[in-house]
Amino acid sequence: MRPITRGARVGAAIAAGALMLGTAAAGISSAGASKLPGASVSARPAFGKLPPTKGTKIKYGGTVTVGQTAGATPTYIFPIVPAANGSIYNAIMQYFLWRPLYWSPNGDSMPSIDYQDSVALKPIWKNHNRTLIIHLKNYRWSNGKPVTAQDVIFDYWMFKAAITLSPANEGNFTPGLYPQNVTSIRAANSKTVVINWKRTYNRDFLMFSQVGLLEPLPAAAWARTSASGPVLGANSGSSGFENITNAEAIYKFLAGQSGDLATYASNPLWKTVDGPFKLTSYTPATGAFTVTKNFSYSGHKAYVHAVKFETFTTPAAQFNQLLTGKLDIGAVDQSDLPRVGSLKSHYAVWGEPNFGWQYVAYNFKDKTGKFNKIIGQLYIRQALAHLQNQPAEIRSRGIWDGAAYAAYGPVPGNPPSPLAPPSAKKNPYPFSIKTAGNILRSHGWAVRRGGLTRCVKPGKGAHECGAGITRGTPLSWNLIYATASPEIAAIDETWASNARQVGIRMRLSSKSFNFMISNYNDPAAPKNDNAWAMEDFGGFTGIIYPTTNEVFNTTGSFNLGGFSNPVVNKDISHSIFSTSNSAVKVEAGAVAHYQPGLFEPNPDLIFAIKKSITAKPQYFSNMSQYTFTPEYWYFKK
Repeated sequence: MRPITRGARVGAAIAAGALMLGTAAAGISSAGASKLPGASVSARPAFGKLPPTKGTKIKYGGTVTVGQTAGATPTYIFPIVPAANGSIYNAIMQYFLWRPLYWSPNGDSMPSIDYQDSVALKPIWKNHNRTLIIHLKNYRWSNGKPVTAQDVIFDYWMFKAAITLSPANEGNFTPGLYPQNVTSIRAANSKTVVINWKRTYNRDFLMFSQVGLLEPLPAAAWARTSASGPVLGANSGSSGFENITNAEAIYKFLAGQSGDLATYASNPLWKTVDGPFKLTSYTPATGAFTVTKNFSYSGHKAYVHAVKFETFTTPAAQFNQLLTGKLDIGAVDQSDLPRVGSLKSHYAVWGEPNFGWQYVAYNFKDKTGKFNKIIGQLYIRQALAHLQNQPAEIRSRGIWDGAAYAAYGPVPGNPPSPLAPPSAKKNPYPFSIKTAGNILRSHGWAVRRGGLTRCVKPGKGAHECGAGITRGTPLSWNLIYATASPEIAAIDETWASNARQVGIRMRLSSKSFNFMISNYNDPAAPKNDNAWAMEDFGGFTGIIYPTTNEVFNTTGSFNLGGFSNPVVNKDISHSIFSTSNSAVKVEAGAVAHYQPGLFEPNPDLIFAIKKSITAKPQYFSNMSQYTFTPEYWYFKK
């Protein structure tokens, strides 16, 4: 899995884990979805088949058991999520309890919004996209109180308080954007929110990346500064939460409560929900948790009584549980694909790629061995890209076993999208060890096959090593990969082996996904800038409108390695502010050219689904986009 950033309060998702940047639901007809012009909902290549629904009858009740892997589990419950906790696994659990205003994508269709499962109606745009009017549906909190415009405004103030105290307190924050780009937010009435923006933005960027960050939070239950303190009202005075001093005090209290993992299932705060489930158990040591049906949910009420997420030490341990039939739904790791046939009598096995990217992040701030100066040279990054053999990795029985698609930049070729640039399907840096060696030689490096390549022509000239790289500097650094993914380990080892043929030495080691996103993240942990040169935790997912804002712009909150490029910054700005639907395609092409990291194949996310459980296809296919809607799952009669 991977880090995520959904437009609707997740941020970046990562592929041995997940950092989140978007929102999901699949396969509903276009009449119920919002899609960019040209978006396709046609069939696409996928692994296996989803469970059939024709002729099935619903059996109400029961508990669905779902597998998850240690180190890739939820660790934060409060929906204002710090960058250090910005994984998709937190978002999955949170969205069972609290729903964003707009639910996206619509199944596995990219990009899209499912208005059927959204808390609000389709928005109204005015004043050249500078004014947005949002009408809430008639949802209620589990305590019976209505979800109101003030709950949306309370969420805005919590976000604002978090980033005022520290930008690291909200992983989805980018300076100058939400909430700083809001000139006013007000309740026109109890069900209507009016937002005014500082300037005209690309409407799709606003919808998928800014408005998607709005999530009603229960102000009447949470707007307090202590467990026993009074609730602060919806006003800007000394007794209200629309006051930065009060908002900061409320945020500190709620964030502090979120840090007490042992009380997640018992704390009264987290029992007030507007989602389809309530949290009834959580085990801090493993991240295992159970949610049960919220009978007060205003949307589609769950057919099943509960969903139990069980944690396994490794993907292999989870697969062994599938073999025994003790799990209803579980992820199938690519390393277990040769054994998938043994599941098919009891399970439907299905998967497709996520609309995100996998990559090795480069740390442009790591001064160890002058790595910051080395990796700052575009020709070095291009040579490294030529050392990756994606077609071979995809075919390899020891890596993806054919269950992946080549990806050469931040927008993949599959799932198909009208926003994909030409480089999504044609590699700008095709595999060639010879080409990589020639690039290094032409820039002043003495290439030593199997040895250690060193700079012999220091300087800033066109055929010299580059600024700050002294004579004798070796091409040697560390590469840290996620423990939970043998595929990531295999592709990194293959890449490192190819690199040794041109004298580049990568020292490989592994850490858990959660450790990596907390410690190898320049915005969240700058003290560790010199601890890592390259990291491969997986990638980013849930990116409905595929701008790399937050990740590859200079000030991005998920800019893990401090990449900074004026062309990419400009293109990201165009994706945000221009009205053109093609701007984001241009941006994606620029990112693929400048290589802020090594882009890797996009694997199928494969799930085994017991044949006794079913749902309409969209409510299973959305799992490939890290979105779970178990309220639509049911046991067959």
